Amino acid sequence: MHSFAYRANALLTFSLTVLALMCAMASVSDNFNSPSPTSQVQVLNINWFQKKPDGDDEVSLTLNVSANLQSLFTWNTKQVFVFLAAEYETPKNALNQVSLWDGIIPSKEYAVFGIHTNSKYRFIDQGSNLRGKDFNLTLHWHVMPKTGKMSADKIVMTGFKLPDVYR
Repeated sequence: MHSFAYRANALLTFSLTVLALMCAMASVSDNFNSPSPTSQVQVLNINWFQKKPDGDDEVSLTLNVSANLQSLFTWNTKQVFVFLAAEYETPKNALNQVSLWDGIIPSKEYAVFGIHTNSKYRFIDQGSNLRGKDFNLTLHWHVMPKTGKMSADKIVMTGFKLPDVYR
């Protein structure tokens, strides 16, 4: 006969093997999900556009952000981190990204939202490169699963331009 310790060890090993197999199946099952989120962003107002004393450009925007991110949620999704970034080019850098707003969506019920807000973070360029600059607003998201690898994607919205003069 086998001892109690041997039987407990066999049961624990079998249980952990089944748990690991279930986690692997959950992670693989997310690969079959093809999300189709939608988003729309409007710049309602440029509150101020100024040159700071240190020579950097600073912009404050009033934004209207609406999105439907429900398709990102599966039974394996823990939460989604989402942020809105302004992206533009300068002579020094091919891509500049400045985060304007962010949030955490804890469940599918909160994944359809519309917010009217001032930019949560300052839109500052290190230099005087923003006057008359075309820029994109990009909604980025990171899906954090309960098990498996994290995934990220974005929606780029083009056609935004800053004024030629400071206000």
